[in-house]
Amino acid sequence: MFKNVVTDVFFDLDHTLWDFDKNSALTLEKILSENDIPVLLPDFLEVYVPANLAFWKLYREEKITKEELRFQRLKSVFDTLGLSVVDQMIHKLSDEYIMYLSANNHLFPNTIEILEYLKPNYKLHIITNGFQEIQAKKLRNSNIHSYFEQVIDAEMAGVKKPNPRIFEMALTNARTTPENSLMIGDSLEADILGAKASGLHTLHFNAHGEPFHEFCPMIRDLSEIKTFL
Repeated sequence: MFKNVVTDVFFDLDHTLWDFDKNSALTLEKILSENDIPVLLPDFLEVYVPANLAFWKLYREEKITKEELRFQRLKSVFDTLGLSVVDQMIHKLSDEYIMYLSANNHLFPNTIEILEYLKPNYKLHIITNGFQEIQAKKLRNSNIHSYFEQVIDAEMAGVKKPNPRIFEMALTNARTTPENSLMIGDSLEADILGAKASGLHTLHFNAHGEPFHEFCPMIRDLSEIKTFL
């Protein structure tokens, strides 16, 4: 479908190639246990996962800072669960979460396979809203950094997806055009609608079981990219 026009493929990282939910759960299990927080991991995750998505949405919309995101996503969970955790401990947990998160390196199934398939024929890049200080570590520790020519993050661009400026910066750095570029990501709002507004082709990796839409093709496994490229 895109094979005859696309020269550059831009991937989101978290929830698209790098299995954020699995790596995050392992990190949370470690820090909650080591700091003797009296909560079962499944109970914590049931509240944390949707809370984290909600706070990231606020962060994308410039309504909260990075520091507020890191603190409030934990505090809100403890408050919901009725756990009394002092602010000092929440800050400690927040710092440890960032410290240990990138040490985990689980990728989505077929990540390496599809990167190996694409690399000989396309220039591959990353556009991520993740924090600059850990995204490079995630790429290195999961051993996929060598596949990508450009890695554009929100802190580098000064804006977050879906803001068009981050896509414009990515295209400029990759020395390509929207017509020759494909964005693959999990977020309909940030990756798909953001990229489409900047003229890129799009492919939605449905990592969260979202309902069907007509904005672009949708895949449930990364190996399905071969159908389009």
